[in-house]
Amino acid sequence: MIVFSGSVVEGMPRKTQHESIVEGLKRAADVVDQQGITLLLENIDLEEDPHYYLWSAAEGFEIVRQVNHPRVKFLYDCYHEQISEGNLIGKIEDNFQHVGIVHVADVPGQHEPGTGEIDYSNIFRKLAALKYGGYVAMEFLPTGDNLAILRAAREMVLRAARS
Repeated sequence: MIVFSGSVVEGMPRKTQHESIVEGLKRAADVVDQQGITLLLENIDLEEDPHYYLWSAAEGFEIVRQVNHPRVKFLYDCYHEQISEGNLIGKIEDNFQHVGIVHVADVPGQHEPGTGEIDYSNIFRKLAALKYGGYVAMEFLPTGDNLAILRAAREMVLRAARS
């Protein structure tokens, strides 16, 4: 289940809102634990939503570490993180155990891999080298035939996993 931090609360110190998110996720994790549901905290870049609290994957990973519950993971959205802070592969390596799912879209435009500045072949190779067993979700806006583009994206993942 994807969960969001919500918007910045005017007048509330950032540290207080951070602590509130940690506490809320701890309580939510206790509720969903028995149902086998995993909570996936997602960051959104400030260009898309300048009022959203959690724009940094680094802070998102820190929140997940502080919650310290196996049912709370981070939704690593490569598109949003490239816009926010970059260093995509370094963050995957440093926080691999906290990644619950990877979202894929290229920058700019949120289109399919290979249309922008993110080298997804390297990202997919790194995920394979780390033996990532989770989902990679194609969350992009196709620039052409949907099915053909989705097949090409899938093939890019499979090629990277074999190399």
